[in-house]
Amino acid sequence: MSQTTTTPPSAPAEASNRVTLGWSNRLLARPEVGALVAAIVIFIFFLVVAPAFRSPASFFTVLYQSSTIGIVAVAVGMLMIGGEFDLSAGVIVTTAGLVNAMFCYQLGINLIVGAVLSLVFSLLIGFLNGYLVVRTGIPSFLITLGTFFVLQGANLGVTKLVTGSVSTPNINQMAGYGTLDAIFASSFKIGSVTVEITVIWWFLFVALSAFILQRTRIGNWIYAVGGNADSARAVGVPVKAVKIGLFMTVSFLGWFIGMHTLYKFDTLQAGNGIGNEFLYIIAAVVGGTLLTGGFGNAIGVAIGAFIFGMTSLCIVYAGWDPNWFRAFLGVMLLLAVMVNLYVKRLSTARKVG
Repeated sequence: MSQTTTTPPSAPAEASNRVTLGWSNRLLARPEVGALVAAIVIFIFFLVVAPAFRSPASFFTVLYQSSTIGIVAVAVGMLMIGGEFDLSAGVIVTTAGLVNAMFCYQLGINLIVGAVLSLVFSLLIGFLNGYLVVRTGIPSFLITLGTFFVLQGANLGVTKLVTGSVSTPNINQMAGYGTLDAIFASSFKIGSVTVEITVIWWFLFVALSAFILQRTRIGNWIYAVGGNADSARAVGVPVKAVKIGLFMTVSFLGWFIGMHTLYKFDTLQAGNGIGNEFLYIIAAVVGGTLLTGGFGNAIGVAIGAFIFGMTSLCIVYAGWDPNWFRAFLGVMLLLAVMVNLYVKRLSTARKVG
């Protein structure tokens, strides 16, 4: 009776298998992969169920919707990678616009001067948030929650005190309006499609953030601070300066979207922006940023913002009840957290291996 022997795989075959597994694990361990797969699936799904989404004009409308969340989410994502939160990001957007509009309208000052003063004021809020966090050791969740309530009340109270209503006056006839409108709220045509300038700004901010995080010493510091602040401090990373700088970055991009909102609509409601801070965080988390810090990237955050913009509009394009959008966000957040933990484990295992 003959005996069948099994020939073991050759060394080259084993090496090839190891290389294949290495590449697959390396790909899966990237923060943005889960969000990219989700974005592709959702995109295809809405192409099927929402015929209105199939036009180029609808796609660029989705990009615009994504950019209004995505620009601030870029900074919020970087802050979360650095291990902190900012729950005042939504109302800072409104505060920036209100300061610009009311200050200039009441004093008759050029809007450009008001925009600069608004920027200084916004950066001061960011600095104060960061300084209180690093000085007191109180969690950023609580510090910025306090800032959220202060700004929310001030936005409504001061606006009503100055204007007699909860909205700013129309500013489109004031000096400096044309220049600022061109920078923050203009649009241009590509064929028959209208492209909002915020889409271009969004791409630029994402590219800048990706460069900083992946190619600069500051990016290394942000990951180090978010991963383990004590260890980072021990090797000479300026932890306090990094954290304060990240809070100020959130305020800067909040100011930017505040300017866009003001010059897009020429007036601003004092109650706007409440709740948007959660959308920024959701975009970052869906894009692969860990709530615990030290993990994520700008591309993932951008994909997360695109998922938000696509879903919020495509539910309407499909003719569904838009109230389901919040339920979808909740499901996406839960799924994203689970996927992110799995990806983090893969990344950690690859580093250990």
